[in-house]
Order: sequence, then C-alpha cells, then structure tokens
Amino acid sequence: MTTPPLEEPPAPSPEPDPNIGELIELERSTVTVARYADYAGAQQAVDYLSDNGFPVERTTIIGTDLRLVENVLGRLTVGRAALAGVASGAWFGLFVGILFTLFSNSSWVGVLLTTILVGALWGGVFGAIAHALTGGRRDFTSRSSLQAGQYAVTVEAEVADEARVLITRQNWRAAN
Repeated sequence: MTTPPLEEPPAPSPEPDPNIGELIELERSTVTVARYADYAGAQQAVDYLSDNGFPVERTTIIGTDLRLVENVLGRLTVGRAALAGVASGAWFGLFVGILFTLFSNSSWVGVLLTTILVGALWGGVFGAIAHALTGGRRDFTSRSSLQAGQYAVTVEAEVADEARVLITRQNWRAAN
C-alpha cells in the first residue's frame, strides 16, 4: 500500500510593498556658484537672485569650516551666580504662579507675587550653592557660538548657468 504524497501548503502571499508605484525623489545634484567670507555676502547674493526672478527655492547657503567660538563675558562669583539664580527662579515662579492663578479662587495678585518671590529665593540659594560646589573650576561666564569660515551659495545643476550669470552681473555692478 502506498501513501499519497503530501501536498505542500500554499506559500503565503507576499506583503504588498507600499513603495511600489510611487516615485522616489532622488537628491538633485547641486553646483556651487559663489563663495563668501561672511553670511551677509551670501545672503545679499541670494537676495539679488530673488530680485531678478531666479527660482531661489532651488538655492542653498552652506556654511563650511565650522568652529566653536566661546566669548568670555566676565568673572563669575558666588554673588553673580546667586543673582543669576534669582532671575531664573523668578521666571520659574512666574510660570508656576500663572498656573496657580488659573485654578485658584484666591487673590491672583497675591498668588503671583508669592510664587515669584519663593522662586527667586530658591533660585538664588541654588545658584550660589551650585557655583560654590564647582570649587573654582569655572569662574567665568561665556557665550558660545558656531561660526563658519566661509559660505557657499549652491544651486541645482539645471539652473546653475543662470545663477552664475546673475551673480557675475551683481559682482560687476558692485565693482563699478
């Protein structure tokens, strides 16, 4: 007696690919048409392109040669740290006070002033303690900024010739 061969179960149907039938936009190639030492020059060039009917939505300003610059503003003492804490604490107290006044039946002025004063007090205490705990490792205040060494104006390759002509015209007019 022979047994009939086992039939294999049908293969599961593949999941539909959501990308089939949709166009996928590829990155367009870009061309650098001008370089500037500062952002204002690059911005002025793009503004000139715009004023002359160039499709500026096909333009990009790219900052290159990036560097972090930290400008030292002054010495940081425990008193200054406490004062900065007072200011930030007062802002936080104002925020909390506004929230409390929304849900309170009490005098809103009293609630607001109380939360601002309590916030300022605790902000000052925490600011002074936080600075004292650093042990003098960072006794100055500073502001950091990211700066580029140069700025390139790039456009899509299809319109690069038109952009070059306009920027050349701008440079020629500026020189004369």
